[in-house]
Amino acid sequence: MTGIVFQTNSTGAVVKGVSDQYADGKMAKVYKAFIGDTNLRTENYKNFLIDLLKKKGCRRILDVACGTGIDSVMLLEEGFDVVSTDGSDKMLKYAFETRWARRKEPAFDKWIIREANWLDLYDEIKDLVGEGFDAVICFGSSFAHLLDSQGDQREQKQAIANFEKCLKPGGLLLVDHRNYDQLVDSCNAPKKCVFYDSNSITNITTSVLSVMGKPALVIRDYTVENGENKDVKSGSNSESKSTTELRLMFYPHMMQDFRKMLQEVFGENSKYVTLGDFKNLDEIKNPLFYIHLVEKQRKM
Repeated sequence: MTGIVFQTNSTGAVVKGVSDQYADGKMAKVYKAFIGDTNLRTENYKNFLIDLLKKKGCRRILDVACGTGIDSVMLLEEGFDVVSTDGSDKMLKYAFETRWARRKEPAFDKWIIREANWLDLYDEIKDLVGEGFDAVICFGSSFAHLLDSQGDQREQKQAIANFEKCLKPGGLLLVDHRNYDQLVDSCNAPKKCVFYDSNSITNITTSVLSVMGKPALVIRDYTVENGENKDVKSGSNSESKSTTELRLMFYPHMMQDFRKMLQEVFGENSKYVTLGDFKNLDEIKNPLFYIHLVEKQRKM
């Protein structure tokens, strides 16, 4: 559903009274209905990620936005060594449950999960970095959850700098965001996602907040089906499905601006590639997502 565009000349308390859906655990409870499990990851996404990591000889992976652990589990099942972090203890609860349930499998027994904030990431996991990870991944448009509270993107640059510090020379950063260029123009985002197959989202309303004429915040209101309601007395499932309403907020990264920010942090000697829905940009007109690949400069 198409939303509206708000215009303001001051930053103000634009989300006053809006609860953090990740902090209260609401999002975590419906995440599996919203995202699904590894079986619902699209083949294009899975093949892209696994093939790229293997082609580049990556072994140790840092998943800095692991959420409930869906991508980390996929990587563990493919034989990678994974360290998983997230800023939400409510989301990590489900990752820990998966680890415990599969603890007899060697890969899962060695799986390290930490709660960590991107702004302090390197300091919080310094003991795990060693000579650096082969790859750092940040998928699911997760990075856009880090808003620009100061108006100069300093915290976003700080987070990327921490990602860079966790990488070994020649290591890969893979980070994505929605096509906010198109979303801001239309104030509408499709329900389709290139990362997962899910029919649980029944409605999305998108609103864009602009400050001094510049897009500063995207607000998305979701209606998500949780599954069938169960009649406690009879033990049977009713035909109706329960729903949960969520409000999530994102910083609208423009593709060229985001690429420039990566270049500022990683420097001119690193290598940069931007894809649209896992394709070269000249092969697709209006991608749903942009995926940025940065290969950290090697030691001279």
